[in-house]
Formats: sequence, structure tokens, C-alpha cells
Amino acid sequence: MSDTRITAAPTPIVIVGHVDHGKSTLIGRLLHESGNLPEGRLEAAKASSARRGLAIEWSHLLDSLQAERDQGVTIDSTRLPFRLGDRQYVIVDAPGHRQFIRNMLTGAADASAAVLVVDLAEGAREQTRRHAMLLRLIGVRHVVVLMNKADLLDYDQGRIGEAREQIAALLAQLDIAPAVMIPASAREGVNITAHSEALAWYDGPTLTEALLAVPATSPATAQPARLGVQDVYRREEGRIVVGRVDAGRFSVGDTVAIGKTGATARIARFPTWHDASPSEVGAGQSVALLLEPDVVVARGDLLHHPHTAPLRGRRLRTRLFWLRQTPLLLGETLRLRLGTFETNVTVTEILEVVDTDALAGARADQVPPEGFAELVLQAAESVLFDAFVPGEGSGRGVLVDASGQIVAAAPLTGLADAEEARLAKGATAAPRGVYWLTGLPGSGKSTVTEGVAAALTARGERVMVLDGDLLRRGLNEDLGYSLADRTENVRRTAHVARLLAEAGAVVLVALISPLRMHRALAREIVGQGFHEVHVAADAATCAARDPKGHYAAANAGRIQGYTGTDGSYEAPETPDLRLVTADETVAASVARLLDYIRTP
Repeated sequence: MSDTRITAAPTPIVIVGHVDHGKSTLIGRLLHESGNLPEGRLEAAKASSARRGLAIEWSHLLDSLQAERDQGVTIDSTRLPFRLGDRQYVIVDAPGHRQFIRNMLTGAADASAAVLVVDLAEGAREQTRRHAMLLRLIGVRHVVVLMNKADLLDYDQGRIGEAREQIAALLAQLDIAPAVMIPASAREGVNITAHSEALAWYDGPTLTEALLAVPATSPATAQPARLGVQDVYRREEGRIVVGRVDAGRFSVGDTVAIGKTGATARIARFPTWHDASPSEVGAGQSVALLLEPDVVVARGDLLHHPHTAPLRGRRLRTRLFWLRQTPLLLGETLRLRLGTFETNVTVTEILEVVDTDALAGARADQVPPEGFAELVLQAAESVLFDAFVPGEGSGRGVLVDASGQIVAAAPLTGLADAEEARLAKGATAAPRGVYWLTGLPGSGKSTVTEGVAAALTARGERVMVLDGDLLRRGLNEDLGYSLADRTENVRRTAHVARLLAEAGAVVLVALISPLRMHRALAREIVGQGFHEVHVAADAATCAARDPKGHYAAANAGRIQGYTGTDGSYEAPETPDLRLVTADETVAASVARLLDYIRTP
């Protein structure tokens, strides 16, 4: 049996701030004074600084790229393991310059807390505002403000107090209440790991004490189980599903639900090339799994336990940061990427655009370049997701343009309205199954089916339609109208319907299937989930409609054995539902079938 103990996950801390406000210096000093520097790194930094005729530059411990050393700025996000006592962290050094804002956003995306570095002498600058906005965007609420370069103000309590009030007022406009605001000097090592006589008037925590007070991150294995399907391979033993476990745990024998279809299957095993197959896998592992029965799974599907389903809907709320240098317009269509899943989305509402100068929001019809906004996106199909939570991987979507370039960070914060939320919980979710519409030619089977399919699709259901006429142009084109051929027509159609239903679709079959024995055969093949729907209209009414001219041809003798003229039709005696299309409108019939499908 595998070890299922849950160990504390490292807490991700992002360090952000305006260029030249001292982030890299801070991290270098922090690593050195807390004993987290790799062996030889300090000597290398001293040598690098000496070659430039400088005293030790603590930033050289971090800025490993030559371009960064030459330009004096952090270009890429650096992730550093870090330990304080028994507590593990991941420190993310995010770039501060405007040109590298994309990298900063990437680095901060999974942070559960942030250290905002502000130069006390310069105060809150343009990038300080922008970084604070980014922290708001991605939902980081535990913010430690390190008021750096206190030595340039001679550690004066009055001057530092004035700067503190200005910074706090700025953050208050963004609804960010700092956990603590620490006056410090990274270069001199003041208030990083120890207090100093230079700031004897300050009685708050040092930076390391503040980091120890950051709430621990919940281990991903303790979250509801999620696996995004990367690919599916067909082997002799069945379909091998491969993907990464994003959260939680899966075990052999677990029942899992598959994507939007909702089909369920059991995990038979986790195939491996060389090692013994594990009995359990957890968050962070890339795995292969074999499911029973052999249901249809596709790239982009999300596997989860049925009792811990994610949200599901098409109208999505997102808190967006727009990266393109031209505005995002209301009504614009882009592509949403969420893990391995992709779909087209359209901007249907711009609820709020935030002015980064005034830090106020208002409705608008476009989002400016590098703008922040709250949007509603209408997806082309249902999206399964967990609402974004800071420090976790859930809901981290991005928008891409037609060329595949990422143009926005778009964490999904929830469904757009209460109705979507109600549907996501399955309050009116359609039961999967096969709805077999039988009736005379011209009774309205195809018309009703089209109306129901359109309505279900608009609600986010996966719907498949099997129309008798269309099937005879392809799958059943080799069949005639003898009793044997009609029976084979029903048999093939029923098997296809069953496979589609097992894949999670609502299957609508429009097929005359004139004999009771045929429909009994279909019910036997499909099994549980078969629903017989009689589309009832008398022969005279159908002949008067005669949409394809078949009744006229049969009456003229050009078609022999046509159902409704000289061919027999055995109406269902006790169908699951009867739609009397001779007396009611198409809209009424569609509504009645929809109500029947939606009723658990």
C-alpha cells in the first residue's frame, strides 16, 4: 500500500517592486543571512562585484543572466527554494521593469503571499501601482510591505512614518491591507533577519519573522482530485489516458467522471514501462491510466471524482490583465486555454476597467493596453473549472489570439450568474441517455429533434443527433427496406447510440423504426437509459404535410411498401413519452421533450 501521508507544501512567496527599489539586493541578503546560499555563491558574487570595481553587490547572487548584470535589472522570474527553520518556501524574484511585466505576472501567478519592496526615498512609483494591481488581479491578499533603503532617510522615524502613510493609502485604494509594513535596509542588513539599533524605535517583526507568520499553503494532494488529459493512446488492452494530476489523489478502483460528458469509468490500473504499477498517484505526477469500461476520452477532458465535481458553465467571470498593445474590444473573440483544455470565448460584458493612476474602476466598452478589468466571457462550450484561489493551480486561464500568442492572463473567478451556478451543481442537468423518437414519416421527428438539440446545446449539454435519413446516406447506405434490412438499420443505429451515450452525450434518434420488435431490439442494445418517444400524427396529417414528396410518390405507385401507405407501422402502446404533433405546435412538442429530458 502506498504512503498517503500529507506533507506540508513549500509556501510560494513572490517579491515584487519597482525597478531599482532593491528586490534582488533584498533576496541576496536574505539568503545569505538565513544560511540558504549554496556553497561558493557568496565568493562568486564578491569576485563579480570586484571586477566591476564595486563592493559586494548582493543582487549578483540572484541576477544570474549576464544581460541582467549589464543592465542592472531583473529580466526573468527566478524561483528559489528557501528554508526558515522547519518551514519551506519558494521565493519568486519577479522582474520590476515595465517591459518584463509578462514575466512578473507568470512568476506571481501561484503565490500565496507577496513582499512588495518600496524605496522609502522615492515612494510609490508607477510600477509600484502596477505591481499592487497585479497582486490584486491574481488574488494575493497576504502582503508584506518592505520599506527599503531606510538608511537613505537616516532611519528617521518621522520621515519613514510619512512615507508609510502614503504607501498604506495607495494599497487601501486597491483593497489591500498589508499584514505588516517593515522599515529596512537590504544593503545594510537592517530588519532582514535581525533588529538593529539603527531602528530602535521600531518594535514590529523582521522580514523573516513576517515570513514565518504567512499562512501555510494547503498541500495540493489535499484538494479535490483533478487530472487534465494530455493525450489518449489506443493499445490492445484499451485506451491509455495520459496526463498530469493537478490536484488531489487517484487510486486504482476509483470511479472517475470524464469531462463535460459526465461519463464514468473505473481506474483499472496505472500502466508503467518498467516499474511496478502504483496503486495510487497524487498531485504533481504525470501518469498513464487504463479505464474500465473502455469509454471515450479526449485531450482537454478533466477527470475528477463524481462527488467532488468542479464548476461547469459557459458564462465565466474573469479578473483580467490585458497584454496586447491594442485595446481589447467588447464582442471580441479569443481562445481560452485552461490546462490542456481550449475553447473560443467572446467578451460579452466589461464589468469594470481599473484606471491605474486613479485606481478607480468603471464600466467600459474596451480594455486599454496593459489594462486591468473584470469581464464576462461567453464560451463556445461548457467549461469545467475550479474558481481561482491564490497559491493554488485552480482556474489559471490565459487568452490567446489567432496566432497562438498569449494576450491576457485571465484567472477564472467563478460563473457569471446564479443560474449558471445552479446548473453547475446539477440542479437541472439532463440525464445522459438515448431518446428514441419513432413515428410515421412526416410526423415531425426530425423537426422536434433539431429544436431540442439546439436548446440543449445552448445550455451547455453535449448532444448527438442520429437521423434516419442521414444515416442512410452513410452508415446504412447499403441497406434497403426489407424486414431484414430494417432490422439491421435499427441494430446499427442502436449500437452507435449506446456508444455515444456511454461517452456522456444526450443522444436523440429520429428513426421511423416501424415495428415494435425493432424498438424492443433497440431497447435491449442500449439498456438502461433508453427512452421511447412516440411522435404521434395520423397518416392523413403526415400525407398532407409530405415534406419530401414520398407520400405522393407512394400513392402514385413509384414507391412500394412505404410506411404510412401500404407499409405497416405499429405505434407504441406505452411509450415513455407521447408527443401528439397532429394537435400541438412544434414549440410545444420541443418544450415537452425538453422537460422530460431534464426531469431526473
